[in-house]
Amino acid sequence: MSTWAATPALARACTVAGAALVGAVGLGSPALVVLAAPLLFLAVLGIAHRPHTSPRLRNDLGAHRLHEGQGVVSTLQVQPLDGAEQVTRVLDRAAYVALAPACGAVGGLVRGGVRDGVPTAGIGATRWGRRPLGSEQVALTSPWAGFRWGPTDLPAIDVVVMPHAAAFDSHAEAPRPDGLVGAHRSARVGSGSEFSGIRGFHPGDRLRRIHWPVSLRTGVLQVVSTRSELDSGVLVVVDALGEVGRSGGVHGSASSLDLTVRAASALIEHHIREGDRVGLRVVGPSDVRIPLGTGTRHLHRLVGTLARVVAGTRHVDRDATLDLGVQGDCVVYVLSPMLHLPVVNATATLTRHGVPVLAIDTLGERDLDLLGGPRSRAGLAWRMRRVERDNLLERLVGLGCPVVPWRGPGTVDEVLRRLARRAQQPRMRVR
Repeated sequence: MSTWAATPALARACTVAGAALVGAVGLGSPALVVLAAPLLFLAVLGIAHRPHTSPRLRNDLGAHRLHEGQGVVSTLQVQPLDGAEQVTRVLDRAAYVALAPACGAVGGLVRGGVRDGVPTAGIGATRWGRRPLGSEQVALTSPWAGFRWGPTDLPAIDVVVMPHAAAFDSHAEAPRPDGLVGAHRSARVGSGSEFSGIRGFHPGDRLRRIHWPVSLRTGVLQVVSTRSELDSGVLVVVDALGEVGRSGGVHGSASSLDLTVRAASALIEHHIREGDRVGLRVVGPSDVRIPLGTGTRHLHRLVGTLARVVAGTRHVDRDATLDLGVQGDCVVYVLSPMLHLPVVNATATLTRHGVPVLAIDTLGERDLDLLGGPRSRAGLAWRMRRVERDNLLERLVGLGCPVVPWRGPGTVDEVLRRLARRAQQPRMRVR
């Protein structure tokens, strides 16, 4: 535990003043006393204001959940402040953490024990994940710079940084809505607001459904039929078996895992807002399965799980079988750079079984200059890997699974419309 210790300035003042006084007595020179008087005066003031209480420090961020790009104000609580005149804070630098000021060092004078005089610092997170924020070193200085307490280390506070939901919106209908009530038009007639047609009156039809102009013209009661509006089940599959590229944070370049997590967050938020039931499957070291659900609480659970996704670093067996855990007639989004064969095989298996699957390519654009150029060994290996990947995607498209690159709003609209038209046609399932 830190204690109040004399500063080097106080030690120098005492040493020089003492040496000058000894020299003045030994040499009989009053001029040395005059020269030593200011230092002696400051040394006496510093010793007279020596603190006698040991302060207790605690840093506070005010939040334990942030989004990418957001920041908080780090405050420091010092109790008691008696005997301290200056507070100095030096925040540690960490990956994907922005500090204000950029150097991370702040200091300020505390007069009369005023708590508001303790300096504050700004801390921001530039990438999703679990980030340790707020680790710092703190030192207190007494009046006249006579004594110093610290520096002492304060531990970091673990903050969950939510992924920034990429701009996304879709007006396409779900291919197979199978819930109770929602915003998607069903293929069957029911109680809803979407016009389906005009038919003859049957016992049990509501009187407000009678279409009087057609009934008067035909002489037979005619009613308006509508299509029911149901919710849909959506399963989002996140490929975290590896990561390609280097992440530069929310305002920099994005790795493949950055694109995957941010796209998944956007899709989940959109479908939850539409009232659909959404589930999550993370393929990677964590291997998380979250069943279908809806509501704000379920949204927070899904996004919080995405914030804890960790990229795999082990070799992936090409012959491994992967079960994505699809339940019922739900729409499956597979967000993956499509570099691992088990993910491609699992997507192809679902397509053969008639499940509406949409593969979203999150590899993104990669600069070969970072690998030493297209003619370097690393560049050549990457080009060969891209050729193998393109062949797999062509075979996947040949099976009927659409593959689209992630580009924000409108990414899946046209594909979902095609899947909805395909769902209205007779189908066969492979057993």
